[in-house]
Amino acid sequence: IRHSKIEDLDTMYAIYERAKQYMIDTGNPNQWNDPSYPGDVLKEDIANGYSYIIEDDGEIVGTFVFIIGDDPTYQIIDYGEWCDNVKPYGTIHRIASSGTKKGVMQACLDWCFKQIDNVRIDTHEDNKTMLNIFEKNGFKRCGIIYLTNGDPRIAFQKIIQPEDKQ
Repeated sequence: IRHSKIEDLDTMYAIYERAKQYMIDTGNPNQWNDPSYPGDVLKEDIANGYSYIIEDDGEIVGTFVFIIGDDPTYQIIDYGEWCDNVKPYGTIHRIASSGTKKGVMQACLDWCFKQIDNVRIDTHEDNKTMLNIFEKNGFKRCGIIYLTNGDPRIAFQKIIQPEDKQ
């Protein structure tokens, strides 16, 4: 896993287009359905140092954003509460896989938990793939958050306890 670079943008856009089609094919047509998404936000993520690439044998197989610090869209949570709303946390956004290798999400999660032991993530209610991955990896469903455009997302959190670290 490494920081994304501007030179990676074409590959990253291709990965997001593939991920959009995968979501449509698996019953999730409403997430990332804006044809311009993710657009220029990727350039901002790269400039801010939040964008990462997952490589396998020199091939880019996934991309994601990871930010340590308060996420403005996580300030308000409805129909539940965060496991811990005081401890610093990292947030994963915009994870997508090329579909050419298995284990991209697991590699992302493992890497993120090496950076900080408290991770939050959210997804659309129709994204059954991600919902299953979160459950399989021990994330707790905390409630509903809202994106800056007002769209609701199911929010999750997982905190690794010191005794659970390997």
